[in-house]
Amino acid sequence: MLGDILLVLLGLVIGAALGFFGARFTMKKYMKKNPPINEKMIEAMMSSMGRKPSQKQIKQVMNQMTKNM
Repeated sequence: MLGDILLVLLGLVIGAALGFFGARFTMKKYMKKNPPINEKMIEAMMSSMGRKPSQKQIKQVMNQMTKNM
């Protein structure tokens, strides 16, 4: 009886760990394929703050965002 309970608990822990890492992998893959922000959005955001960004600045911001993902 105690062995059965331990097996169920072990199965739950393993299932939770596999589910967590599987979901994490899937979300990272999705975010790389479909980033939540693109270069046009960055340019619009900087323009709305009153500055005209250069292409170099836009690339720097994009690199920082993809590096942090």
